[in-house]
Amino acid sequence: MRRLFKVSTMVLFLTIFLSVPAFAYQYMTAAEVKQNMAEKTPMALVDIQVEDEFNQHHIIGAQATYAYPVKTENDRNKMAAVIKPLLSNDDLAVVVCPRGGGGAKRAYNLLLKSGVAEDRVYILKKGQAEWPYPELLEAAH
Repeated sequence: MRRLFKVSTMVLFLTIFLSVPAFAYQYMTAAEVKQNMAEKTPMALVDIQVEDEFNQHHIIGAQATYAYPVKTENDRNKMAAVIKPLLSNDDLAVVVCPRGGGGAKRAYNLLLKSGVAEDRVYILKKGQAEWPYPELLEAAH
């Protein structure tokens, strides 16, 4: 009887666990971003690095928001300048974060909450720290 209880409890747990959809973020690799740049695919690189890091290095064409870590209302307000154009076009939106972690996920969620279609929003996998193409980097002047 005890074994039957354990098995049925496990089955119930798995049924509940597997029926709840897990939220999955979409990622774009550096190679995919580079290819989109080469093909001139309409794409906004939404860079959330803090100002000092952005000034040291950022991907050519990245739009600075200085919104990292996207935790406060002030951080979220810094994203407004890139959100407005994204609502009026069909460009891809790739969030560029220092390492592609929590700040990127918060920025991604903010873009979705603001009305940018989920099929257009991505996070740069591994973030700015792992960007392997120095020829596509620039420093602020």
